[in-house]
Amino acid sequence: MPLVSPLLTAPGAVAPPDDHPEQGVPWHWGDPFAEQRTAARGVAVVDRSHREVLKVTGPERLSWLHLVISQHVTELAGGSGTEALVLDSQGHVDTHMVLAHAGEAVYLDTDPGPEATSALPKGGKQTLREYLEAMKFWSQVEITDVSGELAILTVLGPDADRVLSALDIELGAEPYSVVPVGGGFARRMPWPGRCSVDLAVPRDELAGWWRRITDAGARPAGTWAFDALRVESLRPRLGVDTDAKTIPHEVNWIGSAAHVAKGCYRGQETVAKVFNVGRPPRRMVLLHLDGSPEIYPETGDPVKLGDRVVQCVGSVAQHHELGPIALALVKRSTPVDAELLAGDEDRVVQAAVDPDSVPAEGAAPGREAAARLRG
Repeated sequence: MPLVSPLLTAPGAVAPPDDHPEQGVPWHWGDPFAEQRTAARGVAVVDRSHREVLKVTGPERLSWLHLVISQHVTELAGGSGTEALVLDSQGHVDTHMVLAHAGEAVYLDTDPGPEATSALPKGGKQTLREYLEAMKFWSQVEITDVSGELAILTVLGPDADRVLSALDIELGAEPYSVVPVGGGFARRMPWPGRCSVDLAVPRDELAGWWRRITDAGARPAGTWAFDALRVESLRPRLGVDTDAKTIPHEVNWIGSAAHVAKGCYRGQETVAKVFNVGRPPRRMVLLHLDGSPEIYPETGDPVKLGDRVVQCVGSVAQHHELGPIALALVKRSTPVDAELLAGDEDRVVQAAVDPDSVPAEGAAPGREAAARLRG
């Protein structure tokens, strides 16, 4: 069953539309653009308690995780975190997660419904927990689903530390810094926006923590505001900005969530090969959408260059400063200055790639090394 926040019944909370990926938590609190402005310039708090949380304990938790996820974590110090992926055997992204090493446990939190491709010959999808359990073998680890015990709240904005201080939480300034808090943890994140802190709090105390945070000066904001700032920050959401063929290189997850030099994890060969000697077939870009028709494309709609489909729309957001924007996966051959069309049927609008969203392409390390050997 999906997790449903008690805050959905609070005065002013507006639920997301049917079939929206953020089901279970408030979409906004009556003024989504003002909520965004406060999150960008002051401090706001977003209920993200629909996220699922796994807890990994045991003396071999780091060495075992190092073998089954894409990130280098054998030396993940207590009080720190990172991002990571589970890939299939071809290097396609199954699951994205954020880690927090707090006390004697590593917490993995994900968007709702995380899945992974089974390692058994028959393949097929299974829940992330089922996959991790199947990969334990004789490792001294325990995996517990604590989604019913911990709920994620995110404090956004340049004044976030003022709220943390009022809550008596002392958190390091470095990205992914972690401290234990009230049976859960606090974790500083490098996105979205300029300052973001995730608080994993006891689920049965969620309403109380919300009151404490808002009493400390944070404005209630919904996932509409969070997503708009996420899109601006060029951070993908699994299943919205990715598809079954997405590899980490296409959506900016190399480095932040996938380690290129570490071996021994499923899909590593693709990660290393594309990084060293290849180029990803697509790249994620930020699109500025023409808002004058007051219609917007939807996730999965085609992006076209003339009559040619160059891929599809991902997250669509209405930003308080940028107007209508979207993330999109497009073919690498798509010119940055191309005049594009985004949408389908009666919701087609003009779209332009934000050139600052296109990463600079350096020479592939493997190709450079081969060139040096050839003299």
